[in-house]
Amino acid sequence: MAKGMGRRPKVDLDSGVEDVTLLVLEWLGEQDVGAMIRVDAERMRDGQPAWTFAASGGPLDGGMRADGASVAECMGTALLRLREAGLSVPF
Repeated sequence: MAKGMGRRPKVDLDSGVEDVTLLVLEWLGEQDVGAMIRVDAERMRDGQPAWTFAASGGPLDGGMRADGASVAECMGTALLRLREAGLSVPF
């Protein structure tokens, strides 16, 4: 996928990624990457994607962010972007 093309990556919402989210965060910390996931109640009320994943540091060249309407969508997108950035997340 080319950067800046405005296309959304295909995310497998049935992969169970939300079940390993804490393991992913712990693994990222071990790679010297600071990361977090959060939910924004105001965005949820407004019908916008309320889940946000953010990471920076370590081998990442700058920070990255992924948003989604569910934990699965948010983390699926985040994992795709982390892998595109060269991090082989083992989950």
